[in-house]
Amino acid sequence: MELKRIDELKGGEILAKPIMTWDYQIMLPEGAKLKKEYIDKIIELGIFYVYVKEEKMEEGEMVILRSEIEENIKSKVRDILERHTYHHNQELEELSLETDRIISSILEEDQVVEKVFDIKERSSDLYEHSISVCTFAILTALKLKADKSMIHEIGVGCLLHDIGLRYITMDFNDIALASMNKQQIAEYKKHPVYGFSNLKTEGWISKISKNIVLYHHERLDGSGFPLRIREIPFECRIVNVCDAFDEMICGIGCKRVKVYEAIEYLKNYKDILFDAEIVDTFLAFTAVYPSGTHVLTNEGEVGVVLSQNKNFHERPVLRIIKDKAGNDVEGVLIKDLVKVHNIYIEKALD
Repeated sequence: MELKRIDELKGGEILAKPIMTWDYQIMLPEGAKLKKEYIDKIIELGIFYVYVKEEKMEEGEMVILRSEIEENIKSKVRDILERHTYHHNQELEELSLETDRIISSILEEDQVVEKVFDIKERSSDLYEHSISVCTFAILTALKLKADKSMIHEIGVGCLLHDIGLRYITMDFNDIALASMNKQQIAEYKKHPVYGFSNLKTEGWISKISKNIVLYHHERLDGSGFPLRIREIPFECRIVNVCDAFDEMICGIGCKRVKVYEAIEYLKNYKDILFDAEIVDTFLAFTAVYPSGTHVLTNEGEVGVVLSQNKNFHERPVLRIIKDKAGNDVEGVLIKDLVKVHNIYIEKALD
């Protein structure tokens, strides 16, 4: 993706981001081909910059799994898990194939381990959460150069890691553990045991995958659950990080938070609750302020994040939409925080 001045366009370019009016109405959608008459109209409307696609995709312009692939996998995973009942596990083996589909889809993307991804907070069901954790963990394991067979077993474990939540009846969406009563907390903390007990005799599931189901809430300092162990296997430590992050941004067993808040949590507790190398590896591909986030700069301006800068995740490219007096900015004002050194993001705006 490349930011170009309108007067540099020759026609035929493909939009990498939609062109919007001042009130955020879409004029031309992402993927539209810029005809000469479109360019003339855009100039008349006082728009001076647009994002166009290059031959190779750059950081921040894609999600880890393409939307159509993710929807197909989510549909399949949902179908398998919703048909599942306790001790009737025959169909769960199909999740092994879905894991391979996720791994293949990730590896199909050019230079995937070098990209920075926009990950947005969301309300999520268990199926979407399981696929997200699976995707994050596979990419983290790839960046850590884990063995291919281990990556597969990590993926299978992730798709199954919260299966125990299907055996509890309490509401755990967007609710902090601290706000639950003692009985609810005790019940919620049993879900790794319920999942592991259901799967422990299955011959097709590896020990690595079973351990992930049992240990995904354990912590390095022994404060986790259900066993409060400190010696956590490497593959489980990967899932600990990815699961904790995704739970926070979608509100499973906790109050939902912003991406930057979840990132700060991981930073604050690395080498305490989480493996520091794994946290650093995970955060290396995670944008602090995803594209579309509204932010306040230290100069009092309000901006919208347009794209990411590799290796400078807290200094994205902004489009300034309100000046320091709170007035709407006319035209297009772009500030790349890697190039403008005296400006930084003070906070994200809800």
